[in-house]
Amino acid sequence: MIALRKLASLNEMTKLRKCARLLDDFSWQLNQKAIVDKSYIQGVCKLIATSSEASLSETTKKLAFELSTDEKMIDSRKVGDLNLLLHFDLKLERADWDFREEKSSCEREILDFTVVLDRVRSPFNVGSIFRSSDSFGVKEIVIVKPGASIEHQRAIRTARGTEKSVAWNILDENKALKSLRGKNVFALELGGQNIDQFTFPDEGVVIIGSEELGVSPPFLKVADESYKRVSIPLFGSKGSLNVSVAFGILIYKWHSAVVAKGKNKK
Repeated sequence: MIALRKLASLNEMTKLRKCARLLDDFSWQLNQKAIVDKSYIQGVCKLIATSSEASLSETTKKLAFELSTDEKMIDSRKVGDLNLLLHFDLKLERADWDFREEKSSCEREILDFTVVLDRVRSPFNVGSIFRSSDSFGVKEIVIVKPGASIEHQRAIRTARGTEKSVAWNILDENKALKSLRGKNVFALELGGQNIDQFTFPDEGVVIIGSEELGVSPPFLKVADESYKRVSIPLFGSKGSLNVSVAFGILIYKWHSAVVAKGKNKK
């Protein structure tokens, strides 16, 4: 760690940005019940409380002062709150991949679920779909070209390692369509059956369309000849959901329906 004297000698913005990094580390360590130097944390908080930086709010300075004068207040949430306030005041942006997660040693449940991403174009959405797939039993994800690849750096960062736990393949449209032959196929699309009444197959394939155009006609045709379409009822002014959010709702429903029947567990 940087010495407090050295930290204090930095220009205000550099010092505060460094303090935010330190608080982020300390909040995580405190949450993990690690041994930390609380007097050092108080020193960092004092530098924030006495900073001359005009962008710091009174709320931020007040909390920093309280933490610097009362060691009993030093816990993961209070330190995390101060870190968050600093980020707001200094306009520092954080992304999903900036947050730490504990590694899990649990064996992943795998059901006979395949997800076809029909030209989903956002790497963020692809990565998010992988994360939900890991949690709810998806066996394989097929990415239809020219959609965003899971190999895109932003997709990898959003997937948080789940691209290694969920099998995946990248295919062109013709090969992807051929892979659906003889399978139970349905599409998440407008105009389908309400998800609360939909009868999910014990095993099969769900097709997720692009953010703007939805599922393409060739894939819709395959779905309509099989298990057809499922839709999520909406009650807001926008009339649509982010594709990764919609998928999260669907895969939870599908997983719950199959597990409730006690079937299909590998």
